Amino acid sequence: MVAGGLPDLPRRNRALEGLRGFGLIAAMWIRSTMTYRTSFLLSTFGNAAITLLDFVAIAIMFSHVDELGGFTLPEIALLYGSASASLGLADLLLGNTDRIGARIRDGSLDTMLVRPVPVLAQVAADRFALRRLGRIAQGLGVLGWAVSDLDQVDWTAGKVLLVPVMIVAGAGIFGAVMVAGAAFQFVAGDAAEVQNSFTYGGCTMLQYPPTVFAKDLLRGVTFIVPLAFVNWLPALYVLGRPDPLGLPSWAAFASPLVALAVFVPASLAWRAGVRSYRSTGS
Repeated sequence: MVAGGLPDLPRRNRALEGLRGFGLIAAMWIRSTMTYRTSFLLSTFGNAAITLLDFVAIAIMFSHVDELGGFTLPEIALLYGSASASLGLADLLLGNTDRIGARIRDGSLDTMLVRPVPVLAQVAADRFALRRLGRIAQGLGVLGWAVSDLDQVDWTAGKVLLVPVMIVAGAGIFGAVMVAGAAFQFVAGDAAEVQNSFTYGGCTMLQYPPTVFAKDLLRGVTFIVPLAFVNWLPALYVLGRPDPLGLPSWAAFASPLVALAVFVPASLAWRAGVRSYRSTGS
């Protein structure tokens, strides 16, 4: 037997069981949400409107300046929209992992360990919040406006393909950070805010051009916690701008590999955390 109450199945079968379990639990919460459709629509709209206020603040700032760090409003909109959509997608699928600390404290994690579904799938799908589609929708909306207004960009096939790849790979990187943060809570007890500082805080940082930040910070979010691969490096390639750290142009296409590279240790850390867990008792 392995952690989570699953038999010692091949890794591929465990992954399929996890996806199936996630889908079943998420579907249950979606059916519950759709019982009150008006409430769902209002909460989704409210979620989109609240997150959109960040971009409204940026737009108001541009009523007084023409550029920020050498970037125009449509160029910053590209950064904002891609970062928001990526975080929104990761938050929809894995956002509830930040509640693992509370489950450890109150002992409710024990019930998940005896179910024949991977614990990560249960934690991620628990209280699946479909209203988080609002963040994705507003991010994609701003991104669509930015793409349509970037007349100076030479839209080659590679750049067109890079935009959706950037969003999906960025969601993978944010998701890996969420899983790593959840694994850390097995040691720290409750570190949800630490996790959020790298996800929500990182998204806020990525909504602004890298040229406004110190190079030491840029090195940290490129080589230590690789948030720069969420959208900075791909977006700089799309915009035809050089990377402040002088990285080669092919680095813009490395986001999927980076997402995989950070998800593997995050998954191992999660498994180690689950294996080390000791029940809180009765």
